[in-house]
Formats: sequence, structure tokens, C-alpha cells
Amino acid sequence: MTKISAAITAVGKFVPEFVLTNAMLETMVDTNDEWITSRTGIKERRILKGKNKGTSYMAIKAAEDLLSKKQIDPKQIDLVIVATATPDMQAASTSAFVATKIGATEAFSFDLIAACSSFLFAMTTAASYIESGRYKKVLLIGADKCSSMIDYTDRATCIIFGDGAGAVLFEPNTEGFGMQDQYLRSDGNGREFLKVEAGGSLLPASLETITNKQHYVNQDGKTVFKFAVSNMADVCEKILERNNLTKEDIQWLAPHQANKRIIDATSSRLNLDPAKVMINIHKYGNTTSATLPLLLNDYESQLKKGDKIIFTAFGGGFTWGANYLTWAYNY
Repeated sequence: MTKISAAITAVGKFVPEFVLTNAMLETMVDTNDEWITSRTGIKERRILKGKNKGTSYMAIKAAEDLLSKKQIDPKQIDLVIVATATPDMQAASTSAFVATKIGATEAFSFDLIAACSSFLFAMTTAASYIESGRYKKVLLIGADKCSSMIDYTDRATCIIFGDGAGAVLFEPNTEGFGMQDQYLRSDGNGREFLKVEAGGSLLPASLETITNKQHYVNQDGKTVFKFAVSNMADVCEKILERNNLTKEDIQWLAPHQANKRIIDATSSRLNLDPAKVMINIHKYGNTTSATLPLLLNDYESQLKKGDKIIFTAFGGGFTWGANYLTWAYNY
């Protein structure tokens, strides 16, 4: 029997029109363009404006972009996964709403939440459904409205995050292209260092939690930086070792776009040529679950069939890992 692998066969994206520049942030908090750029690599980020527009709005737009480019009937989709840290609502599934709105009425759906590692973890989940042989088309969307959990008077966090969405389609492949390996980890001791404290079952919304600004992202930047650099590099090295790969064998590193210094430190640990590192953090900031699919969209024209790509991410929880995938098509 021919082995089935799960390959990415199409991509799509959506970023909001409104651009929040470093110069604009200078008028909001005590910061400046040079300080932000030197510490994060971010020049601007996109913010979703408009009443009643949540993460699903961007996820739908990214999915529609993919479906239009691929020219497929949404009724052919078997499964829709929305990787996100900012679902529209508690209890109600964001993915179910997205699937219905794009016309994927024959699909089942679910949300996958693992902070900034959500899309990375969801890639392996989507691939497993394809590799089972029972599913032919799995639509994976990474989307986050990070602005919904940011305090724009906190200069430590408001400079980092932006909104956006990216989508990929996984389909069966018998040529050996697609997902090859994954190494995923988590450590619950890290949740105190990067979190939105209130709004969940542990600390439901109240006048006190709102007054104390406990519904916004809070992070210990130094601790997160240290853990992100060491763990992202470690899992990438593990993937290379397990698959008998050297840095010369790798065409691309697709790292989570949290901070340019983290990206540089990770690629430096791997002794990787900077030209092989995908970067778009300067345009979008940290879009959490959307960073990896937005990279694929922005670099799609440069990707060649057979390219070996290492994906890596680190998120609150802590969650982190690396995926190894070979690209399945030419632009």
C-alpha cells in the first residue's frame, strides 16, 4: 500500500486594513520607533476595527482567499480547524461558525488553543487526519484578534501584538512530500509568566477583574525570552538529529514571529544562514496563531517543490515545538 503523507497544497491570508505604526504608538505610550524596532524588530502591526468583528471575521476572509485561489468547492472540505488564542466566545465554537459561513457544510470542525503554538500543534493534528486515509481535505486556519486582549497603556505589550489570519489546505500526497516529523512539548509551570489572568473559569469576569485590568495580556518578558530561545532552538536541533539533517539540508526556517531578537537568537543557535529564515514581523508584529501561515503566504512565491522547512513556535503555557515539512508545489 502506498504511504499517504499530508501536504500543504494551498494557502490564503487576511490582514486588517488599519495599520498601527510605531509613530502612532509614540502618541499613546512612553516609547519611540527606535526603541521598539531595536528590541522587537516591529515597525507596524494591523488592527481589526469595526463593531462585531472578531477572530472569526478574519478566519473567514483568509479561508475565502484560499478557496478562491485553489478554486475548490467548500463542500469538499472534510474538516475545519481554527487555531487561535482569541476565540469569538466562550462555549460557542469559532470553527463551527467559520465553517458554516464559508459554505463548508459537509465538514466537522473544532478550535485548537495552545497560545502562540496553536497553529504549530494544529498542523500535526490536521496531518494526522489526512494520514489516517479517511479525510481528503483539511482546512487549517490560524487567526487571532490580539488587540482584543491588549492594554494600550502598557508599553511592554501594546508594541508587540497585531491582528491577522492565515489558512492552509492539507491534502493527501503519495510522492513523499508534506509533514515528515514533529516534536511538540509543554510545561504548565510556565503559565504564570505569560497569561491573560481573568475571563476563564478560574477567575470569571467581575467588576474587580475589570478594574484591575486582569483581562489583558501580562508577561514576564525576560523569562519568556530566555525560555523561547533555548526551547525553540532545542526542538529544532532535535528534529534535525532525528531526521539525519544538517543545516545545509534545510531550505527554510519558519519561526514564530514574536520578537526579532528571539528569531535571530534561535537561527544563530542553529548556525543557519539568515537568508533561510522567514521574517515578516516588521509588517505584522506578533499575530499569535497567525504568524506561521502568514509567513507561508508571504513567502509562497519563493517556495519550491521539495523544499525542506522547519517550523517552530513558543507560546504561553508554556507550549513549544518544531515541525518538519517538505513543500509540495511550485508557485
